[in-house]
Amino acid sequence: MSLKIDVHRCKGCGICAEFCPKKVLAVNAIEKIEIVNKDACIGCKQCELRCPDYAIFVEK
Repeated sequence: MSLKIDVHRCKGCGICAEFCPKKVLAVNAIEKIEIVNKDACIGCKQCELRCPDYAIFVEK
C-alpha cells in the first residue's frame, strides 16, 4: 500500500483526515496534511475520494 500527498496541492482543509476510518492522516503545524500512522492504512481510498484538491493518492 502506498499513500502519497502532493503538498503543493494540499490546502490543509482536513477533509481527508476527517473521513479516514483509521486516523492515518492529520493536519500539521504548517496546515498541511501529513501521514501520522501509515501502517494503519487499509486502502479504502476515502481520503483520495474526498480530497477537493486531488492532493492524495492511494496505490495498492
